[in-house]
Amino acid sequence: MSADKPSILIVGAGAIGSFYGAILKRAGCAVSVVLRSEYEAVVENGILIESDLGDLSYRPDHVYRDGDTPESTPDYLILCVKVLPGVDRAELIRPWMGDNTRIVLIENGLDIERAIADAFPANPIVSCLAFIAVSRVGPGQVHHKAYGRLVMGRYPEGIDDNARDLADLFIEGGIKIDLTEQVVGERWRKCLWNTPFNPLSVLAGGADTATILDTEGGEDLIRTMTEEVLAVAEADGYPMSADLIDKNIAGTRKMPPYKNSMALDHINGRPIELDAVLGNVVAIADQHGVAVPHLKTMLVALRMREKLKAAEGQ
Repeated sequence: MSADKPSILIVGAGAIGSFYGAILKRAGCAVSVVLRSEYEAVVENGILIESDLGDLSYRPDHVYRDGDTPESTPDYLILCVKVLPGVDRAELIRPWMGDNTRIVLIENGLDIERAIADAFPANPIVSCLAFIAVSRVGPGQVHHKAYGRLVMGRYPEGIDDNARDLADLFIEGGIKIDLTEQVVGERWRKCLWNTPFNPLSVLAGGADTATILDTEGGEDLIRTMTEEVLAVAEADGYPMSADLIDKNIAGTRKMPPYKNSMALDHINGRPIELDAVLGNVVAIADQHGVAVPHLKTMLVALRMREKLKAAEGQ
C-alpha cells in the first residue's frame, strides 16, 4: 500500500467487485470491502482469486459487514451490486460516503446512474462497463476466466481527472481501460447484446448462446430485437450503425457456448436484473414513442414469471 495512492472501498464484493479490488490492490491502493455474506471466510482467508493474470488473491485492508461504521470514508467507493427492484443502492452506500468520495459504478444496465446522481449531487460519478468473464466458485473464492477491460467515463458525459486517475490505477494493476466521452452511448452499445440475449436466455430456461442462435428462428429473433434496441438508442440521441448486428452475432458465434450472467442467476434461483437490462430500454422507447413489440412481449412475459415466482415464495 502506497501513501500517495487513493483509498478504495468495494460495496458488493462478489466476483466482479473482488476482481477489480484485486487489480487496484496490485496498483498499490488500500482496498477495503463491504460484504453481505461470506464475511467470516474473507476475514479468515482473504479473497482468493485464480486468474490467467496470476494469483490475484489478497487480504482487504478492512472487511466490513452491512451496518458497520467505517473507520474512514474512501477516496473512491466502487459499487458492484446488482441493480434489482427493492434494492436502494443510494441508501446502501450512504453510510460509507464522505464529502469528497468519488462514486464508481461497475454495474450492468441502462439509466442506472440517475438514482445515485440524484442522491449525491455533489459527488462525482465515474460510470464503468465491464467486459469480463469471472465467477464466484466458493465463499471468498473467485475464478477469473478471461478479459477484464473496463470502458469508463464521467457521468453523464465527458472525461475528468477522477476518471483519468482511476483509469491509470487500473492500467497499473494490469488491465485494459478505454476512456469514453459518452459513457451513456457506450451503455447503449452494450445493450445491443445484453438486452436481446440476457432476457431471452431466461425465457428459454437458461439457454446458452449456441442454443439461442442455432434454434430455428433464434438468430432471426435476436436480429429483430437488436433492431428494436437500435431504434430506441437513436431516438434517445445515441445512433449506432446497423452493421453492429452482424458483428455481434458473428462475435457470439466465435465464442464457446456461453451462459450469460442473467441465465446463471435464473438457473441458481437468484433475482434477475430485468429492469436494468430490459425494462429501462422499454421505458425509454415509450418516452420516445418507439414501437418495440418484441422487447415489450419479452418484458411482460418475464414480469409474469417473476410475479409467479414471488407468489410461490410466500
